[in-house]
This record gives sequence, structure tokens and C-alpha cells, in this order.
Amino acid sequence: MPTELEELVEFLHHGNTQIRGIAAENLVPYSTAQPSLFKRNQFEPVKDLKLLLKDYQPIAKYALTILINISEDGEVRGTLVDDDVFLEALLRRMTDSTEPNADEQCMLLANLAKAPSITKILSLKRDIPQPLSTSPLAVDQLLDCFVKGASGSYNKHANYDYLSYLFADLAKHPEGQRHFLTPDSESIIPLSKLIVFTEHASTIRRRGVANTIKNVAFSIEDHDRLLVNSAEGIALLPYLLLPLMGSEEYDDEDTEGMLDECQLLPPDKEREKQADIIGTHLETLLLLTTTKNGRRRLRDVKVYPIVRELHMHVDDESVQEGCDRLVQVLMRGEEDDAAD
Repeated sequence: MPTELEELVEFLHHGNTQIRGIAAENLVPYSTAQPSLFKRNQFEPVKDLKLLLKDYQPIAKYALTILINISEDGEVRGTLVDDDVFLEALLRRMTDSTEPNADEQCMLLANLAKAPSITKILSLKRDIPQPLSTSPLAVDQLLDCFVKGASGSYNKHANYDYLSYLFADLAKHPEGQRHFLTPDSESIIPLSKLIVFTEHASTIRRRGVANTIKNVAFSIEDHDRLLVNSAEGIALLPYLLLPLMGSEEYDDEDTEGMLDECQLLPPDKEREKQADIIGTHLETLLLLTTTKNGRRRLRDVKVYPIVRELHMHVDDESVQEGCDRLVQVLMRGEEDDAAD
């Protein structure tokens, strides 16, 4: 015989609206405590929850919360990401400027990004939502949501911060790295739209962007483009270094050659407060030392004194280890230096 909880799950597809709502509300806690409950009968409850996203707003909110929680499970995640109809419905709601649950939709999509097949979003074309975007690509439309969400200028209900986690997971894949580094129809490199948020007020946004940058930096052949400031370049370094810097002053020897953006900082300049985000930026800088050009560039713009001050001011073991690894590379000479 089915248990009381199993019977409650059956009410998710009940014909009575009130009963569906009560069932969805009462099942929210069990979506974290007993996620397997929603996998019974060949994922029938998951199918019901997908339909409930079209229901009255309170019911849709409960269903969405449950889906966010149970999508941490790999099997559930797979059933959601592989459902193209569901994915399009999710994208349609997210890009709707009046959608009240857009941020929760972003959280769900960020969870789905852990599935390798999420890369299909990079090539997925759909109707262009006006006036959000000019691109038919789903990933570009989401990027436009993210950019406009920073100021709340598209959807008053949403900031779209969690999309940064989606971008970070997409950037783990070579095709994702390629997309973020390929100029769009307006000759804008997508990554350049993201790097400006490394000092944004939202911790979620800063963390997701930091990880996106780091994952893109695994494309070693693109390091020169990341480092240079030109029409084809991205000029990434200021956006990595400024979060590592506080209001401390440097002597003339240290500042000579330092990036203009990193000099004469205001006395109230604050360093990134989250140790894990600092660590991510340090990992990115370390990745950029993979090539000789990268190492020399980091030395030329005086990254060492910035990291030295960071080591002195942040009492976190992982940050200090990251500083030590980077300093070892920067202070080590090149094999051909002696011959120059």
C-alpha cells in the first residue's frame, strides 16, 4: 500500500485546484528531505510538477521550488534537461519581462547546467523576445537578461544573478569557452559583458562571473586575447586585480608600470570580502601564467606587489596558499632571461 506521502504526491495532478495547491505546498519540505519520493512511477511526480508551472501563481511557485530542490539529483536533472519542450517553456518564462518567478527559473536552470547536455543552449535558436535582445540564440538572450538585470531595467521582479552560475558551467566546455570569446553580431565579445561585474554588489553575481572567467581561461590559446587591450582583446586584468586590492598605498617602484585602473585608488576602496571569490581570481591569474607572454605581462603590470599586499591583509589559508603559488611563478625567472 502507498504511504501517506506517496498518496500526497498523487494529488499533484488532482483536478481540484485547491487540492493541488495544498499538495504542492506540503510537499516542499520533502523535496530536500526525501527527493526520491518524486522519482516514483518513472518520474510521474516530476511530470506533474512541470505541468504545475503553468498553474495559478502560488501553485507554480511551490512546484518551482520543489523542482529547484530535486534537480540537485542527477537523474531528475537529466529528465528535465532532456525535455526540449520543458526547456523552451522555461526559457520563455525567464525572458518574459513580467514573469514574477524569473529568478527562481534562473536558479532551476543553473542547477540544470550541471548536466553535460546543457551545452545545447549554446546553439539553441528561438524566437527573439522584444525588446530584450537582437539575437536568436538562447544563451545570448539569457546574457542580455543578466546584463539588464543588474539594474533591474528589464523585469522589476528579477535580477537574474543566478544566470552567472549557468555561464560558469557552460564555460567548462570548449564550445562554451568558444562562445564567450567569439564576437556577436554587434562585434561585442560576450565575455566582455560579464567581466564588468567582478565588483558588483551581489555576491552571487560576483562569484558566478569569477568562475566563468576562470573556466574561460582554461582556453590557453586565447590568453593573449584575454590580456591585451585592443579591438580584438578583452583587457581582463583590471577586472581580476581590482577585487584583490584595498586602499593601501604603494611606493613608486611598485606602481611604475602598474595598470592605470589600479593606481590612485580612493581611500575607501574595499577588497573583495569573500575568500572563495578571491581564490578564484588567484586561480585565474595562475592560469594566465601558463604562457611566457602571460607571465611577462603579469610581471610588467606589477601583479606581484598587489598579491603581496593581499597576502598581508587577508587571513585565510586558501587565499594565502593561492598567493604563494602565484608569487612562486612570478618571481621565477625565464630560462632565456640570462641569455638576454
